[in-house]
Amino acid sequence: TNVKLKTAIQLAKENNMPNENIERAIKRGTGEAEGASYEEITYEGYGPGGVAVLIEVLTDNRNRTAPELRKIFSKNGGNLGESGCVAWMFDKRGYFIFEKAKVNEDTIVDLALEAEAEDVKSDNENIEVITPPEDYQKFSNLIKEQNIDCLLSEVTLIPKTTVDLEGKKATQMLNLMEQLEEQDDVQKVYANFNIADEIMEEISVNKDKL
Repeated sequence: TNVKLKTAIQLAKENNMPNENIERAIKRGTGEAEGASYEEITYEGYGPGGVAVLIEVLTDNRNRTAPELRKIFSKNGGNLGESGCVAWMFDKRGYFIFEKAKVNEDTIVDLALEAEAEDVKSDNENIEVITPPEDYQKFSNLIKEQNIDCLLSEVTLIPKTTVDLEGKKATQMLNLMEQLEEQDDVQKVYANFNIADEIMEEISVNKDKL
């Protein structure tokens, strides 16, 4: 599911990012990178199967970054597009994930209603709460007051619709996401695809065999 994929990518990046990349990111964020002027740029493109991909970048040289991103897209069945080509497919929203085994679902639903959340979704493992961006802090404060832990909380971009992928396109899309995340200038990647759990497991097993 999207939730599992998003969490997995985030954890993988946190656990595997080389120290020099972390230090570079900190210096960029605090303006300590010597002799460099960084700018925030949003790139947009299409992955396999017409998946919309939006990439937030912090770079000191857009003439280096854009060709690198274009190469990653073309290697994985996609293409870098023009500004505005996919941004309209995403909405800015507050996004929370709770581990079902560690929270009371009724309490989460009640707090979500109090904060005027837009949606509450639940599966066997997690509960998702989606809020308008202006109500993100309101819901965040409510769960803090109740000492409720969440796996993830952020203001993010959520796709209006998703594209179901399988087979080669699913593998290509996961490779595209992984390689974009590993690119030094990339800060965040958003995409509107969904891969069924059984297909994710099959891809994982096949990777382990390599």
